[in-house]
Amino acid sequence: MLNNRSLIHLFMLISVLFSSFCLALPTDRKQPIHISADSARIDDNTGTTTYKGNVLMTQGSMEIRAAKVDLYRKKDDVSLIIATGSPANFRQRPSKDQPITNAFGEKLEYKIAEQTVTITGQARVEQDRDTFSGERIVYQMKKAIVNAYSGSGSSGQRVKMIIQPKAN
Repeated sequence: MLNNRSLIHLFMLISVLFSSFCLALPTDRKQPIHISADSARIDDNTGTTTYKGNVLMTQGSMEIRAAKVDLYRKKDDVSLIIATGSPANFRQRPSKDQPITNAFGEKLEYKIAEQTVTITGQARVEQDRDTFSGERIVYQMKKAIVNAYSGSGSSGQRVKMIIQPKAN
């Protein structure tokens, strides 16, 4: 059971976490953060917060849905978010003039300091009608670089892209 001190600590932690999504709509960072899950566990000794069961985190246009989300912090700053599910989903509108980007995978790993999101396990990214998929996709936010990788072995999932023609 969460006491008042733990709830305050949790919401401060989440506020720091979502202020790191700097490539989103500028208004996203100013929006309140909403979190719902079937359960939450804060371990101050390890710096880990775990949400389980239909986890939904939203802030402005940003949304994470997963079966489980683990937040790791170092020195009161969130350093890593790991979302798992079948699939876990991250969605956000990068800017007002761009469509929503959706990322899906069995595991989404967001390293805050490096500003990288790694999607593994049937990884897929969709924007508008364009899609790309692979066993692993790494998005470097600061550099706006996406790398997609196939699975290992002859039966591994190959990288696939579908790019729709743009209207004139």
